[in-house]
Amino acid sequence: MSKINIIGAGLAGLSAALTLAEKGKECRLISAVPSERAQSVMAEGGINAALNTMGENDTAEEHFLDTMRGGVELADPNAVWNLCSNAPETVNRLCSLGAPLQMNGSELILRNFGGQKKKRTAYAKSSTGKILMTSLIDEVRKYESKGLVERFSHHLFKTLIISENQCKGVVIADSYTGKTARLGGTVILATGGMNSLFPGLTTGTVINTGDVTAEVFSLGVELANLEFIQYHPTTVSIPQKRCLISEAARGEGGRLYIERNGEHWYFMEEKYPELGNLMPRDVVSREIMIVKSQKDCGNKVYLDMTEIEESTWKNKLSDLREECIAFLAKDPKTQPIEVSPGIHYFMGGISVDEKHRTNIEGLFAAGECACQYHGANRLGGNSMLGAVYGGKVAAESAFAVSNDFGNEEIQWKEDTEKIALRESFVSEKAAGILKEALGIFRNEKQLQSVLLQIDRLIGEEKTDFQQKRLILAKAILLSALNRKESRGAHTREDYLDRDDAKFKRTTIAAFDGNNIYVSLREIPQKRGTEQ
Repeated sequence: MSKINIIGAGLAGLSAALTLAEKGKECRLISAVPSERAQSVMAEGGINAALNTMGENDTAEEHFLDTMRGGVELADPNAVWNLCSNAPETVNRLCSLGAPLQMNGSELILRNFGGQKKKRTAYAKSSTGKILMTSLIDEVRKYESKGLVERFSHHLFKTLIISENQCKGVVIADSYTGKTARLGGTVILATGGMNSLFPGLTTGTVINTGDVTAEVFSLGVELANLEFIQYHPTTVSIPQKRCLISEAARGEGGRLYIERNGEHWYFMEEKYPELGNLMPRDVVSREIMIVKSQKDCGNKVYLDMTEIEESTWKNKLSDLREECIAFLAKDPKTQPIEVSPGIHYFMGGISVDEKHRTNIEGLFAAGECACQYHGANRLGGNSMLGAVYGGKVAAESAFAVSNDFGNEEIQWKEDTEKIALRESFVSEKAAGILKEALGIFRNEKQLQSVLLQIDRLIGEEKTDFQQKRLILAKAILLSALNRKESRGAHTREDYLDRDDAKFKRTTIAAFDGNNIYVSLREIPQKRGTEQ
């Protein structure tokens, strides 16, 4: 009987491994680095669930509506309903595993987060990802000791074993010895976002290069909604990446302002009186860029946290304050922090259905590498939920078919090409032009110009993995060109209106080995809530 191969050991990968182990199914947990170094550890603000512990009559239906509204109606409503209706059980399960989320007696404390009118976000100060990861790592280790989970913590994904549109296994390489192995069985991808395409512009770890996505795209795996790249409004530049100032700061009273005619203008509160600084991230990021371009305003936007109460700093945001002092040499308790938008999350990725199945039989995907749940813009607090719940669903789907796929024994062999140390980022030339075309505001001229340059670079590139990165970048550009409207995180200066008649559909990108094809696919109709 074949084992299931999980590529990636963050929240989605650990959740998948735990789900399988609890069913008595053996799996392999394969990752370039140990779980303790996964990007999920960096997640800060919280995890959403309509637990209704704050006396606001919150419901799963309202969570569903906020998620669909935040994603500008572009996500599969059935998948989103499954996510939101199962969120309370998911969070309570994490608590039962020992995750020390903030409590008031026996009930979880929930905070406000962007795009949501109710307090719905459970948290552990601003280190929620680290707390959840620690709990899942400990639980999975129990099953490692029983032989149900086999760890490959310093192994690189090389490629998939595909035959007649079926995924039969995976090829991996030991980054210490350079040896490769073929591992038979179904495959779950949980490999994170595409940070290598945007060096210095993302809040995510450089370990999440997007190379797995680029490789499987080259093998015929369909990708979806690549044009939707989330810019988080409050980040600060540090060497090689962006430092995130968690949305938790605004959830606890932080306020954005810009100097206008010599005075502080709290523009979000004036423009959006209902949610103010807690509007969805795409809205806040756009507004920051707009006000910075106004003639009567300065060119710097600040996050003012100086009015936050001492007890809040001590009990809810102490780690955020420590990070600002350590990495920015500024104390947010006493001085405003200059912020600007930075790439934070990729809503697009591997196309999956509500069961997390790809277009290749026996291949599944979950977490940020998969296009699921978030539509045109992700709500804060839904990423960790989507990873944990999505990993569980992907594992259940893989478990249902796993006995029908390859069961090769592990065959280690010397890699004649050796394991070359991969650059963390796409080539410098490509990086410089991609950020111009795929910013918060886009237009046809820029996109077409950069597309031509990427085509030239693809022809010049000698390194296989860099060439595949460029092909992935081209797919993003083509997806952005194809969507001639503005929706969520995709704003076209030349098509400012939202066009539901033509574009309330999922963008699909496919590669046949020579050409990239971009099309639009209908979004499934929502079934009744009794599912």
